[in-house]
Amino acid sequence: MQHYIVEFSKYFIAFFMVIYTLESFIALFKKRDDKKTGIYIRQDCYIFLIQFFSYLTMCLKTGQIEYLFFYAFLQIALFSTLVLYQMIYPKNNRMVLNHMCLLLSIGFIMLTRLDFNKAIKQFFIAAIALALALIIPFFVHKLKFIKHLKWIYGPAGILALGIVLVLGQVTHGSKISYTIAGITLQPSEFVKIIFVFFIASLLYEKSGFKEIIISAVFAGLHVLILVASRDLGSSIIFFIGYLFMILIAARNYLYLLLGFVAGAGASVLGYQLFSHVRIRVQAFQDPFSVIDNQGYQMAQSLFAISNGKWVGTGLFEGTPKDIPFVESDFIFSAIAEELGGIFAICMILVCLNCFFVFLKIAMDLEDIFYRLVSCGLAVMYIFQIFLTIGGGIKFIPLTGVTLPLVSYGGSSVLTSLIIFAIMQGMYMIFYTEEKVRMQQQNRESEIKVKKKVNQFEEFEFE
Repeated sequence: MQHYIVEFSKYFIAFFMVIYTLESFIALFKKRDDKKTGIYIRQDCYIFLIQFFSYLTMCLKTGQIEYLFFYAFLQIALFSTLVLYQMIYPKNNRMVLNHMCLLLSIGFIMLTRLDFNKAIKQFFIAAIALALALIIPFFVHKLKFIKHLKWIYGPAGILALGIVLVLGQVTHGSKISYTIAGITLQPSEFVKIIFVFFIASLLYEKSGFKEIIISAVFAGLHVLILVASRDLGSSIIFFIGYLFMILIAARNYLYLLLGFVAGAGASVLGYQLFSHVRIRVQAFQDPFSVIDNQGYQMAQSLFAISNGKWVGTGLFEGTPKDIPFVESDFIFSAIAEELGGIFAICMILVCLNCFFVFLKIAMDLEDIFYRLVSCGLAVMYIFQIFLTIGGGIKFIPLTGVTLPLVSYGGSSVLTSLIIFAIMQGMYMIFYTEEKVRMQQQNRESEIKVKKKVNQFEEFEFE
């Protein structure tokens, strides 16, 4: 009986993921929110069912009761998040909230399977971050002065990255973190949010040549410090986010073209200057020719993905631990192996759907500052996903960045939850703008009606 439960569970997990993904895109094309309520409720059920069958499988396969207790705490945390968001922010974007909970769930399922101790650490960080995410939308919605703090955002970001460059710990050849009071932080994760706010606050009033030059200087300083720290993945994310924010602010495709030309030149220069870049390119070109050395990670990743086929081997039936740093850089490969290609493709589509929702929120906003912030965060979010998954499947050279909300990493999960909370705040601002528009339209309609009544009365009198 146990064997049949474990075997059928992977089909149930794939089925619920497919239905969740399908309904996400159905909801995306529905205009009225009241028509989406049923979809959102069903999606919540799918999330909990995916977790149930995943942890049931792991408990039956290992016999470890600790997984059951962890599952219970995870259920309480996610259920509380869903309920509290609904209570505190009745006008929250349910699709953003559901995607956040789903991706967190997938991350905890895989971390529990790969390294239970890391899953516990991630849970405590995520619990604190979820509590923080409950108050961030309020501040984003209410504090209007945040758009005027450009000369705080810019220097603060450069200072934080500069401290890492000078005092940071070397991890896998890069200076990406430092430790304060026993807590290890990766500042580039937080600075990318500050950077987006800086560019938006600089360009939302004017986006002339002077402002573009100032923004380019500050963006260049951020990127150069990251390159000097050998955090090339983050530098690319900053650069791409900046280019698209410039495009939206200035509405000039020439800036985008010049940016891509400069980026191509910088890529060639980086290849010449950094040996680890050449190693990653070699591993990308033919990992099997250097499988005993530089290509080992990539080769094992490709083996894992091919081993999973469509529905996966099942949890604890694959060998994802053969991949070095699988919990962070290659967690997508572990998902594809044990949960299957169908599940992995659906997860990509959910991330893409989330990006579309972010963009829709941005385009609906009238205030240019908030629109720029939303677009910048959306582009950085989806490009980080592209770098992580693209590197893991040998579509592009490996960059060593995490998969938002899924990969192991305290700074990564914290900043990802902050980004989702900021987008909830942006959605609340959209609702406020919509309410003001409706009131203005009603006043204009009343004025028109009064004018017609007065004209009719004057005509009658004559």
